Amino acid sequence: MTAPSVRLDFLEHDVSLREPARLRERSDALDWLDTCLALGVSATPDEARLRQRIEALAAELQAVDDALCAQIRQAIQLGDGALALRPWAAAAASGADEDDSSDRYDHLDNLISGVLAIGETTEPLLPLDEGMVFYQPSPARHILHMLARLALGEGDVLIDLGSGLGHVPLLVAIATSARSIGVEWQGAYVAAARQCARELGLARAHFEQGDAREASLSTGTVFYLYTPFGGDLLRAVLDRLQLEARRRPIRVCTLGPCTQSVARESWLRALDASRLDRPAIFHSR
Repeated sequence: MTAPSVRLDFLEHDVSLREPARLRERSDALDWLDTCLALGVSATPDEARLRQRIEALAAELQAVDDALCAQIRQAIQLGDGALALRPWAAAAASGADEDDSSDRYDHLDNLISGVLAIGETTEPLLPLDEGMVFYQPSPARHILHMLARLALGEGDVLIDLGSGLGHVPLLVAIATSARSIGVEWQGAYVAAARQCARELGLARAHFEQGDAREASLSTGTVFYLYTPFGGDLLRAVLDRLQLEARRRPIRVCTLGPCTQSVARESWLRALDASRLDRPAIFHSR
């Protein structure tokens, strides 16, 4: 029996993979199955039968994931999203000390992507201004762990500067009692995020198309930046945040290379800005 066949036989008989909670293991199995399907052609009858088994198992495991996402999605629509996401937020917190990389995605991203079900954008994207960075969504494990650390309440408003497709504001509205605002340059992304918020009934998540240098920041108590821009543009946004901090206490959360720039701001006190591969939280002085 060939090595792929041996592992396939094991996966086919592993009943635990059909348990919704075994998301990580199921994700690993699906990644392996996808790799097998991407290799070669079914040149012989034995290879064709092996491929059919791989396709059947992949479909079966994907159906488990789809059902899990549909269950969580329905809970969100009924107002029970925080409870439905609690086990996955706990998993993100328990794995926060693992050696990590900020641009790595995992099984939690597959879950959140399936739950939010944000459609593909069809509108053309605007050209980026100088200093703007190509959009990358924040890894879900970082968002969930950050929200646990922030402990947002009803009086909080999290403003995501450079919100992309809106994952952070949407998860804030799902998992906490706070309000959230996404500020995004690309109108196509804003439209997609708004549609998702409507479908999930997330009235506390709002999205605005515009430039972070001009957007209203007056209601924000927490500001999130996943290195959406750099250079003079980042400098201008930090100066605006400093003005807000003179009026009231605020927190600034960062992920990625911009953490180093924010850590040098004398008006901010860092709780933990020693790593770029996980969110850092700063309090205004």
